[in-house]
Amino acid sequence: MLWIIIGIVAVLAVILIVIYNGLVNTKVRVDEAWSDITVQLKRRIDLIPNLVETVKGYAKHEKETFQQVTEARTAMINAGNDVKENAKAENMLEGALKSIFAVAEAYPDLKANENFKELQAELVDTEDKIQASRRFYNGAVRALNIKVKTFPTVIFAGMLGFSERDFFELDEAEQAQAEKPVDVKF
Repeated sequence: MLWIIIGIVAVLAVILIVIYNGLVNTKVRVDEAWSDITVQLKRRIDLIPNLVETVKGYAKHEKETFQQVTEARTAMINAGNDVKENAKAENMLEGALKSIFAVAEAYPDLKANENFKELQAELVDTEDKIQASRRFYNGAVRALNIKVKTFPTVIFAGMLGFSERDFFELDEAEQAQAEKPVDVKF
């Protein structure tokens, strides 16, 4: 009888260890994915002042556009690790960057400027990396959330300090705003 009790306790201990290690592994993937996003967002934030300065040299009367970009960049910097705030700030920044590129369309000399072309190419590359990082992050969050919600992990997840994480996504209103064409007036 004693051996049966010891066997049951040992099996439960192994199950708990496997569940805990699985949760830790998945949480680390989510944290790694979030880190990838923040690296790319930082890279984009660092590119923006150079882009703005290049465009300013050609389009001195576009102060409102430059102000929008500056405000959006500040919102991105201040968003910290809050997923929803980052999504909101990213939407704001995407709209501001659309405005910058719309301004550039009106200045053929600017579009031909090598520095502008290089910055634009780097920004496009960074945007692609941000999208890939978001997909990786959301996949990792999905895996964590599934583990936290499914049996038998659900029994131990809360006790062990694991909880669901938010997806990095735009709400419908923000998505509609991001897809809206930029209105440029001269």
